[in-house]
Amino acid sequence: MANYLLVHGAWGGAWYWRPVQHALIRAGHHAQAVTLTGLGERAHLLSPAITLETHIADVRAALAAEELADCILVVHSYAGMLGTAVADREPAGALRHLVYVDAVVPKPGESWSSTHGRATRQARLAAAAATPDFAFPPPDPAVFGLQDADYEWVKRRQTPHPGHTYEAALDFDPARVARVPRTFINCTQPALATIDAIRPRVRDARFWDGAWLPGSRIVELATGHDPMLSERAAMTRLLLELA
Repeated sequence: MANYLLVHGAWGGAWYWRPVQHALIRAGHHAQAVTLTGLGERAHLLSPAITLETHIADVRAALAAEELADCILVVHSYAGMLGTAVADREPAGALRHLVYVDAVVPKPGESWSSTHGRATRQARLAAAAATPDFAFPPPDPAVFGLQDADYEWVKRRQTPHPGHTYEAALDFDPARVARVPRTFINCTQPALATIDAIRPRVRDARFWDGAWLPGSRIVELATGHDPMLSERAAMTRLLLELA
């Protein structure tokens, strides 16, 4: 039996992973999905006090509370920031594998916003500044390539994302993170623009001063940014291969 911890991206919640989580459990594994503070069913906790460190603490607390030793940590989109931090801070052996699902893979000292275009950064920060909770609203799920029932499900469940997670820099040691085997799942149809800067990084032998490519692999999925919904069977198979 393998241990999985599934972490959603911006505007989401544990609900995002429900189809894949249930499939992993049916296959005989322990699969837990975490909801980050201020989002999903924890949206009532939204406040300007939420930072990147809050969400890193959420993931580490879930690992500890669920006793997920030798864990396969699966992080989607924004949560690539969190997975990177957890791999850096947890002791050796805590994680079996780190799966970046169309996710941010930062350089040391970067923030989630660092690889975004100026117009995107300005629009998100302006939207957050206009709210009492300093949070910016979700986009239309069509940008994730979702349609029909999946589109409607995500649209009605998304909640504003805490804005102080956006420009917070993350310091980490790439060599420590690279101790953990890594998979980057590259979602290409349609490719989400805010992940475009990440795609060449994970193929670059110089990334993380040469620490990234050894021990990592790239898997292509011809689907949109939310493969846990749009290609849930393929996403499940990929995760089961790591068990």
